[in-house]
Amino acid sequence: MPRGRGRSKVRDKWRDKAWISVEAPKSFGSGQIAYIPVTSEQKGIGRVVQTTLFDLVKGDPQQFSVKLYFRIESIHEGKANTILKGHEYSREYLRSLIRRGSSTVSLIKDYSTVDGFKTRIYFIAFVQGRINSSRKHAIRLIADRILGEKSGSLTYDELAQEIVLDKIASDIYNEAKRISKLRKVGIRKTKLLKKPEAREESTPETSKEELEITA
Repeated sequence: MPRGRGRSKVRDKWRDKAWISVEAPKSFGSGQIAYIPVTSEQKGIGRVVQTTLFDLVKGDPQQFSVKLYFRIESIHEGKANTILKGHEYSREYLRSLIRRGSSTVSLIKDYSTVDGFKTRIYFIAFVQGRINSSRKHAIRLIADRILGEKSGSLTYDELAQEIVLDKIASDIYNEAKRISKLRKVGIRKTKLLKKPEAREESTPETSKEELEITA
């Protein structure tokens, strides 16, 4: 009779994984973002973890619409240190801000911080009613000036905090409201492009969705 084949032991991959606590940067309170498994600490570095602004600050429920992406930079004794890789408004929230018969002003530009980080910032303003191109240009100039001043005087962590918590948007609103009546001013998205002494991670071309909002 033919011999039966021996059954190989099934390896439990989950038992081989280590669990680490992913923590937000100090500028966002250093709280736990997630608790995730990794096959090794080295493989965990570079991994991106998503959360919402509400999950961090437990403030306005509307903050569920702000998505935050944190990248693991280092892991020590089961704790992962992170940096903000970027943030964005959810598509549903962005669509809810659009009104018929109103104007949208947008600006997409790269800025560098005092500590050598380069980030792409997507500014947007929703205006009550229609405005002409000269007023749109004036609002863009105000946004560009304030973003340039802030990025030129703050570290990346400081800039990220002021952007996500709408402090910079508030500064732009207070100046731009003299140009026209505004419903909402915000930084709808950011992307970290380059760290100090590092090669630029990505310089993606403007997507179709970005072109639609810019129009």
